[in-house]
Amino acid sequence: MAPPAGEGGAAQTRGPGRGQAQQQQPGFGQTLTGIIRIAVFWYFASKFFSPKRGPSEPSQLMSNLFNKAEPLDMWVYLSENEKFNDFTNEGALIWHEANIPYAVWGPGSSRFYSLKYVPSEAVKNNGSLYAHAFFARSGYPPDPKDPEYQPYAAFGRTHSVVTYLPKSKADKRKSLLGNSKGSEEVEVPPEVNEETQDDSKDDGPTEWVSFWKPNITINLVDDFTGYI
Repeated sequence: MAPPAGEGGAAQTRGPGRGQAQQQQPGFGQTLTGIIRIAVFWYFASKFFSPKRGPSEPSQLMSNLFNKAEPLDMWVYLSENEKFNDFTNEGALIWHEANIPYAVWGPGSSRFYSLKYVPSEAVKNNGSLYAHAFFARSGYPPDPKDPEYQPYAAFGRTHSVVTYLPKSKADKRKSLLGNSKGSEEVEVPPEVNEETQDDSKDDGPTEWVSFWKPNITINLVDDFTGYI
C-alpha cells in the first residue's frame, strides 16, 4: 500500500535539504589551501614592492681591527715547544719592540735584530725550535692570562727556526785521472733529489738532521677592505 501523499512529499523535501547543508560546510583542506595562497601572495608582493636596501652600515661591515699607522708592540720568543704560553719567562724573550706603526712602510717602521743563539742538547740532537712572534696595541699585553689582555687587541704567529734535511755524506766517487786529491772523499751538501734518494736505498735509511735558519723576516699584511 502506498504511503500518504503528504508524508511522501515531506520525505522528498527533507532529503535534498540535508545534501545542500553538507556541501555548504567548508572542509579543512580548503582552509589550508587558502592560507597557503595568501602566504605565497604576500611573499612575492614583499619581494617586488618592498623598498630596496642601501649599503650596509659601517658597523655591520667586517674590516681590519687595527687602523693605519696605529702603534703596535712586538714580542718574539724562542721555545722548543710548538705551543707557547710561557710569557713570564724572560729567558725565552729574545726581542721586544715598541711603537711600531702599522701599515706604514718606511725606515721608521723597520726593525732589525741580530742574535747569537747557543742551542741546547735537545736541539743539537735533532730537536725542534720555534720563534713565537706576538703583536698587540701599544699598552696591551700579549699574555691571555694578564688581566688587561684584550682578545681583539693582540695576535701572534709561530714559525719553525730549524729545517730538516738529509745528513751530509761523503761522495764515494773517485777521479779516473789518477789525482790523489780527487780520489779523496768530498762532502756533498744536503739536497733532496732523486740521486740522494737512490743513494739512500743503497746505504740504508736516510738520516735527517736539523739545520738552523740564519734569517727570519716578519712582515705584517695590511688589508682595510670592508666585507659584508
